[in-house]
Amino acid sequence: MTERPDVSDFGSVDPAPASEGLVVGKLGSTLCDENERMFRRMRALFALRNIGGKAAVDSLAGAFGSASALLKHEVAYVLGQMQDDHAVPHLINRLEDLQEDVMVRHEAAEALGAIGNRMAMSTLEKFAEDDEIVVAESCEVAIDLLNWVSSDRLDYSD
Repeated sequence: MTERPDVSDFGSVDPAPASEGLVVGKLGSTLCDENERMFRRMRALFALRNIGGKAAVDSLAGAFGSASALLKHEVAYVLGQMQDDHAVPHLINRLEDLQEDVMVRHEAAEALGAIGNRMAMSTLEKFAEDDEIVVAESCEVAIDLLNWVSSDRLDYSD
């Protein structure tokens, strides 16, 4: 089997290859630059995900200030992939922001479930009744995942 350069260590096929050889600060600046081409911003996003750690999480969360719902959705997705508890407050903020695009709120809910930190449970329960059905359903899925992960039954073969 040939190793595919477009498949990340996270098991996903990313829409852009990660930038190489840059530091977190520079990647964060590129990611948050509204004048930068989306492809370059996505490359920075995946590089930050691959680097990991609190500084990378904070740089990624900085992009939640972007005008692009697509970018913010992708930020929430990679924060879920990273499964770093440091991302939980950032994702809760996106889910709670009723002015945020529904696509971003939905992905923030799913990311919270993927991270598996029960600190998010009360927020997920609150928004399981959201007027936006995709947000409500995403919260339901996240709640079920949190409950399943914290149960004594961690048989991933089911």
